[in-house]
Amino acid sequence: MAVKKKTLFIVAGVLFAVITIVMLFGYSTYRKIVMPNVASGEAVSIYVKTDDNLESILAQTAAAGIFKNQESFEWWATRQHMGNHLSAGRYLIEPGMSNREVVNLIMSGRQTPVNVTFNNIRTKTDFAKRIGEQLMADSLDFMQLFDSTAYLEKLGVNKDNFMTLFIPNTYELYWNTSAEGFITRMVKEHDRFWTAARKTKADNIGLTPQQVYILASIVYSENEKAADEAPRIAGVYMNRINKGMKLEADPTVKFAIGNFAIKRILFADLEIESPYNTYKYTGLPPGPIHMPPIAYIDAVLNYEHHNYIFMCASGDGSGYHLFAKTLAEHNRNRDIYIATLNKQGIRR
Repeated sequence: MAVKKKTLFIVAGVLFAVITIVMLFGYSTYRKIVMPNVASGEAVSIYVKTDDNLESILAQTAAAGIFKNQESFEWWATRQHMGNHLSAGRYLIEPGMSNREVVNLIMSGRQTPVNVTFNNIRTKTDFAKRIGEQLMADSLDFMQLFDSTAYLEKLGVNKDNFMTLFIPNTYELYWNTSAEGFITRMVKEHDRFWTAARKTKADNIGLTPQQVYILASIVYSENEKAADEAPRIAGVYMNRINKGMKLEADPTVKFAIGNFAIKRILFADLEIESPYNTYKYTGLPPGPIHMPPIAYIDAVLNYEHHNYIFMCASGDGSGYHLFAKTLAEHNRNRDIYIATLNKQGIRR
């Protein structure tokens, strides 16, 4: 009888030990799966590309130091076959998330949008680069569309004026938005921007929305520092347009030259052969020379009505201009400006 009791005691002890081990193992496994494992106290983004695999994602998380215990995340991601269920996009990893939550998030495709911002851009190359830095599509993807005559014609634009489709602002998009998807979205934003009220104002001043954008780009290039002067500058150009005069806008000459750093336009520059040289050709250039902020577009639509037909930079560094109604007045202002440049030693 004593032997039987001893045997039962041993069996019970073994069972207790097994159960304890199982419970400890289960608790350890439970902790690895559901306990918080994100190291950062702030949200961190993981970017999944279309050609990524499990190894590349694990390398990304390891390099970024996202997890307190990288090994436990790798174990659970591998066990759940995360590599077979990757969806391209940006995933926001929040503080306090567990391995299970992170893996489920990435496998679900529930990505977080990004804010795409663009402004103050002069050329299509710079534009493609700016957007390519913010979305999965790279600059070459955008340049292929920007250089496609057939594609641009479908949008009702050409290689010179296609930039008028893009209203500078901040837009929420998914990181894996394609180049074509981005442009499609921007066309919708363009159409939303050009309300009936804005279109009516454009019609009332005798310009199309495209022409308003192009003129706004010149106004912006004349004075990027002070938007409050924009309606007056726009008024000068509108007076010239209405009188059939050449715009004679120095920023268009800089654009034609391709050098935006020069501070002094020479007489020889005014002879450069380019449809963007408004000293040689009457009317607006074929496309924008800058990406004008919304305030400048509205400044053209609501330009100041006055009798000025000349203007000259003040030369004091403020960005403001001296305005004139007659050539004699303008020449006096111009002499002041040239004297200021000479005094500052600015030759180019």
